[in-house]
Amino acid sequence: MELRQLRYFVAIAEEGSFSRAALRLHVSQPPLSTQIKSLEEELGAPLLARTNRGVSLTPSGQVFYEEVRAILARLERARARALQADRDDVGMLAVGFVSIADYGVLPPALKSFRAQFPLVEVQLHELTTDAQIRELRAARLDLGFGLAPVEEPDLEFTTILKEELVLAAPSDHPAAKGEVIDLRSVAKASYIVPPRDIAPGLYDLTISRCRSAGFAPRIVQNARQMQTVIGLVSCGMGVALVPSSVRNLKRTGVRYLRLRGRPALIELGSLRRRESVNALGTYFVAALKAAARGAQDQ
Repeated sequence: MELRQLRYFVAIAEEGSFSRAALRLHVSQPPLSTQIKSLEEELGAPLLARTNRGVSLTPSGQVFYEEVRAILARLERARARALQADRDDVGMLAVGFVSIADYGVLPPALKSFRAQFPLVEVQLHELTTDAQIRELRAARLDLGFGLAPVEEPDLEFTTILKEELVLAAPSDHPAAKGEVIDLRSVAKASYIVPPRDIAPGLYDLTISRCRSAGFAPRIVQNARQMQTVIGLVSCGMGVALVPSSVRNLKRTGVRYLRLRGRPALIELGSLRRRESVNALGTYFVAALKAAARGAQDQ
């Protein structure tokens, strides 16, 4: 199995046509067909279904395509890292982040990092923590910034900061008075939370804090992104426990109130593959930590 065969296969799968793939690869079509036939024979399974309208992936081809894409991505990153081995001040860094990071430490961290490494291209990808885990394993991300807990043996989670949860409530809610609220006063309210499969830490902390106040929250809506959660609160659908940095998301019709009693803390941190040797990722984590310290000093 040769590397060029893998590249040929990916091009055909993405173009849906041998002729378009040949143009993309700058090769003639007959050798392309020959290489794919040889690849299928070596694998012992058909990868492409040929029709008059083009080609499509077989079930075996779909699985093979996903694996090969990840392999080629890692090879490209290996090539780039080899070229950058003696030059940490240039290159590309793919960073995933949960939406709440955009309201807190991410902007100042990015500003600081770019001031230090102006020639580095930082690609930002807003993703839930579970999606970041998948992208890190597929080598499509160099670094993630997500919510704890992350207990994956092949990934390293480093705590960056802990944020206090606050209650986001419609501004006309009877209990939305003052600056501090006792959760018992919103025991009968409707609650908006993220699905547990994408944010188990925030979901479990919401349930735990409500139960400590003597009630089980009545969950009426799940929402994946924090902007959606706040949007639903603003239109009066319910209340939500959110990280305090979300207060920087100014939204008409929403009030943020601190919780009376012991603070409920949500943990945010960086995610990296344990074998990662990307020096730029290390520098970006340092920028995140510095931004977190600056936020705490304010």
